[in-house]
Amino acid sequence: MNNTIKKYLTIFALSLSGGSIFMLPYIKYVFYDHQIEVMGITNQQSGLLLSMYAIGCMALYIPGGIIADRFSAKKCIFWSLTSTTVLALLYAFTFNYQLSLVIWLLLAVTTCFVFWTALMKTLRMAGSDEEQGRIFGIYYAGNGITGAVVNSLALWASTKGADPRGSLFNAVMVMAAATAIAAVLIKIFLKDDKEDRAESDDSEKFDFGAVTTLIKNPIVWIFSLIIFCGYSLYSSTSYFTPYLTDVVGISPEQSGVFSIIRTYVFMLLAPIGGFLADKVFKSTSKWFMVAFTVLAILFWGVLRIPEGTNPTLISIITLLPGAFGLALYGILFSIIGEAKIPVTVTATAVGIASIIGYTPDLFMSAMFGTWLDKYGNGGYGYIFTFLMFVGVVGAAASYIIRRRCVKLESLVADREKQA
Repeated sequence: MNNTIKKYLTIFALSLSGGSIFMLPYIKYVFYDHQIEVMGITNQQSGLLLSMYAIGCMALYIPGGIIADRFSAKKCIFWSLTSTTVLALLYAFTFNYQLSLVIWLLLAVTTCFVFWTALMKTLRMAGSDEEQGRIFGIYYAGNGITGAVVNSLALWASTKGADPRGSLFNAVMVMAAATAIAAVLIKIFLKDDKEDRAESDDSEKFDFGAVTTLIKNPIVWIFSLIIFCGYSLYSSTSYFTPYLTDVVGISPEQSGVFSIIRTYVFMLLAPIGGFLADKVFKSTSKWFMVAFTVLAILFWGVLRIPEGTNPTLISIITLLPGAFGLALYGILFSIIGEAKIPVTVTATAVGIASIIGYTPDLFMSAMFGTWLDKYGNGGYGYIFTFLMFVGVVGAAASYIIRRRCVKLESLVADREKQA
C-alpha cells in the first residue's frame, strides 16, 4: 500500500479512536436525561460518576505517560480501546449505579492511563516536523467528524428502543461497536514502533527535580489556570443539553442534536482558532483574552434571555459558547510557547498543567448537580453565573501571560541593541 495512503488511513483510525473512546465516560454530554431516568439517579449522583473518572485520571496522568514511553504505542492504544469496549458492554447490560461508579473509575485506566500519551506520540511519528500542523489539524477534524457520526448513530439507535432502558442500551452498544472497530483499524493500519524504541537511558527518566523547579515558577501556575478555565468552559457547555429540555422545553432528541454539534462538529473550529491566534492576532494570549471575554459575555447573555423567546432561537444561541469554547480549547496548550517555559521541561509542565487543568471533572459536575437538585431549574442561573466568572479569570490570566511575553521581548530587543 502507498505510504501516503497508509499514513492517512492511520490518522483516520486514530481519529476514530480519539472520537469514540471518551464517549462512554462523557455519555452525559449527549444522553444526560436518558442516563438519569434509566439509572434512577439524581443530578448529583450523575456528577459523582464523572468525579470518580476524574479521580482516576488525576492519579494516572504522569505515571501513564512514563509507561507509554516504554511500551509500543500500538499496543497501548489497542489495549485501551478493547478494554473500553468491554467496560461499555458491562455497563449496557447492568445500568447499576454502584457498579457504574467502579466502571467509571476503571474507564480512567482504559482512557487516561496510556491512551492519550500514546496517541500524541503516534501522531508525532506520523510525519516530519514540517507536517505536524497539518497532521494534527487533520486528526482534530477527523476526531470531530467521527465523533459526530458515531454519536448521531447512537442518538438514532436510542429512538429505536422500546423503553428508556432499551434506548440507552442501544446508544451504549453503538459506542461499544465504535471502539471495537477503532481497535481493529489500529491493529491493521498502525505500525508497531518497537523497532524505533531503544532502552531508556538516564536522560529519558522522569526528572523529579524538574517538577520542583516548575512548581516554584509562578508562570506555570498561570499557565495551569488558563488550562483550568479553558477546559471548564468547554466541558460545561454540556449543561446546555438538560437546560434546553428542562427550561426551554425542546425534546431530549432535539437537545441531543444540538449537543452533538457543540461537542463534536465544532471540533472543526480548532484549526480556525489556530489561524486566528497565528495570523490575525499574531499571539495566542491575545486570542485567548478575546475568546475568554466573549465567552463570559455569552454566558451572561444566556442569563438575560427574556421569557417567551422562540425555543429554536435559544437553542441556536446556546451553540455560540460551544463554538468559542472549542475554538479556544483546541489550541489551549499552544500558549506554553508564549509562557516562555523552557522546551526541555515542556512535557513536565504539560503534565502539571493537566493535573490542575482537568480538575473541573473532579468537582464541577458534582457541584453543578447539587445546585440543580437543590434549586431545580434555578440552578442553571448559578451554573452560568459561575462560568461567566471563569471566563473573566481566564481573560485575566491570559493578560498576565501576554504582559510577561511583551516584557521579555522588550528585554531581548534592548540587549540586541546594546550588542
